[in-house]
Amino acid sequence: MFDFNEKPELNITPLVDVMLVLLAILMVTAPVLEYEENINLPSGSKTQTATQTKKLDIFIDKNRIVKVEKESYKIKEFADSFVLSMQDRDKDITIYIKADKTLQYEDIIYVLRTVKSAGFLKVSLITDG
Repeated sequence: MFDFNEKPELNITPLVDVMLVLLAILMVTAPVLEYEENINLPSGSKTQTATQTKKLDIFIDKNRIVKVEKESYKIKEFADSFVLSMQDRDKDITIYIKADKTLQYEDIIYVLRTVKSAGFLKVSLITDG
């Protein structure tokens, strides 16, 4: 028969097993969760303005026409014209060269070499992607 004076024994092993599994799942998924909070940032001080870096864009189209600012040059005339027009410019500006992808490698390197020989050191080739 059943003895009412006997104290029941609790088996908490399954409970601990379930809790450990849940803890492991939480530890694996917690770093993956990302929270995005939309906030309104305050506007900056009107007294201080950020200085924009000076830059010069050079475009070379598929017809081998080089465009610098508002001037256009054939690629064979580019070297002399560029050196003459950029003599009085600041050599510390950044120059971006953007060329059509169908051009030959020699044409782009010719323009790059001309810009470097004119004294500009911050020259970058810009790609689409």
